[in-house]
Amino acid sequence: MAQRRTYSIAELGPRYKWIALSNTTLGMLIATINSSIVLIALPDIFKGIGINPLEPANTSYLLWMIMGFLVVTAVLVVSFGRLGDMYGRARMYNLGFAVFTVSSIMLAITWFDGDAAALWLIGWRIVQGVGGAFLMANSSAILTDAFPANQRGLALGMNGVAAIAGSFLGLVVGGVLAPVDWNLIFLVSVPFGVIGTIWAYLKLHDTGVRKHARMDWWGNITFAVGLIAVLVGITYGIQPHGTSQTGWTSPMVLSCLIGGLAVLIAFVIIESKVDNPLFRLSLFKIRSFTWGNVANLTASLGRGGLQFILIIWLQGIWLPQHGYTFEQTPLWAGIYMLPMTVGFLLAAPTSGILADRIGSRLLASGGLFITAVTFLLLIILPVNFNYWAFAAILLINGIGMGMFSSPNRAEVMNSLPADARGSGAGMMTTFQNAAMVLSIGFFFSLIISGLSSSLPSTMHDGLVAHGVPEAAAAQVANLPAVAVLFAAFLGYNPIQQLLGGQLTALPPDQASFLTGRSFFPNLISGPFQSGLAVAFGFAIAVCLIGAVASLLTKDARPSSRESVGEELAAVAGESGTGPSELVSPSSER
Repeated sequence: MAQRRTYSIAELGPRYKWIALSNTTLGMLIATINSSIVLIALPDIFKGIGINPLEPANTSYLLWMIMGFLVVTAVLVVSFGRLGDMYGRARMYNLGFAVFTVSSIMLAITWFDGDAAALWLIGWRIVQGVGGAFLMANSSAILTDAFPANQRGLALGMNGVAAIAGSFLGLVVGGVLAPVDWNLIFLVSVPFGVIGTIWAYLKLHDTGVRKHARMDWWGNITFAVGLIAVLVGITYGIQPHGTSQTGWTSPMVLSCLIGGLAVLIAFVIIESKVDNPLFRLSLFKIRSFTWGNVANLTASLGRGGLQFILIIWLQGIWLPQHGYTFEQTPLWAGIYMLPMTVGFLLAAPTSGILADRIGSRLLASGGLFITAVTFLLLIILPVNFNYWAFAAILLINGIGMGMFSSPNRAEVMNSLPADARGSGAGMMTTFQNAAMVLSIGFFFSLIISGLSSSLPSTMHDGLVAHGVPEAAAAQVANLPAVAVLFAAFLGYNPIQQLLGGQLTALPPDQASFLTGRSFFPNLISGPFQSGLAVAFGFAIAVCLIGAVASLLTKDARPSSRESVGEELAAVAGESGTGPSELVSPSSER
């Protein structure tokens, strides 16, 4: 590989920070769009490769298409952040862009059918997650190196806006492109990936403090094995086991969870003994880093599964009740959730600017408190709600998350020493992504518990009342609640999927009513609301814990003297920048 220098911020000039912000924002946007674009496109993907994802034998394909990307990024971001600290953050980020682009091409040219196609897609989605992990692990560190302390809140806020906006934009883009051709949902990333890769290679430079050290292989191995085991256990905990509606008591899930936790305990012991650990446990002596990560973890637990629950709510109940066919619901669910994105887009950069001026503690804490209030309002809201009330709650929820996200990220990154920004950013992203997977498992499990208490009897009585034979109604009523949730989540007609060929034996008017837009939504509204109250109650609790944790950060605001000096040094090209912003040129392998 060609020799590349490490530059000082003064050498690169005052415009470099905006180049870094533009490129890393593109990287985060494309990564998060692809984390959610598959959610809406799943029905078209499985239809295109000839697989019914609701069949028990195919449920694993469905779960890994949903969760695989998140699991991989959660596991790898710390290692890739550490590599950035050792070998150059811009170099590792650029490698991530290239890996992401190649995997997008391979996903778009899928030519298999059936099981082979499903395995091909899952495999390349995992590779795509590897590229995404490189991007996520190093983007925050690149921005922290490039921007003076008094502007980091703004920069990290804009980067956070791209991350959250991308996750919602992916829903709309997937809903538009997938019905045309499901391959387009992967192909759309390719031109942006090519441009981003070339742009990053030519324009991004390593500016941070580099710390060459031996790789902590035992730490990497135990961390990866332990975290993968825990996240796999959570993923399969959603599936039924035996007579149980969920799989939390299955030997496989328990083995993954208990074994994974044991390996993670071993990882912590290893990290306390080695000279150059993957997880720098000494960073937890920094008050803002510790409490900022606690707040980030709990906030992700609270909101990680929200997107899935709102999609099910809209697609399975509200949209059909308001005139939309089940086939139309995936696209419109994404559109009707846009107020949350708007709220985040308004609040995140504004709160980032304010955090630079007044500090981040109160902003982050207030944002999580507002988010907790919106979860309470969602519990109070009727299942068949007035849309403008729903939109207002989502808007305020987005504002609350935006108020928290930018100040929290700025607080954590500002607290880190210059040679630990890559690994510190990776640790923060690991907590966030792992908590999101955990949140999805919790939310689904809580909703399933709420449904399973009353859905079987409600389903049975409703089907029998409309002409379905007793035996057939009992069979459908005893199906796992997760099958009903997945059917609604995928935009399928749930009753048509559950009854299948038995509909042909019913009178046409009864069959038409059962598969119409009112029977199923009215059937599950009551049971769904019970599960919703439990799930959002959990979200309220963890958001309030995060709000308290945010108050416990140090809130060390940058002084105006420091930031003005850095800005003048960058503009004048002088070498008066502080040690965290200036590195002597050196050769790079």
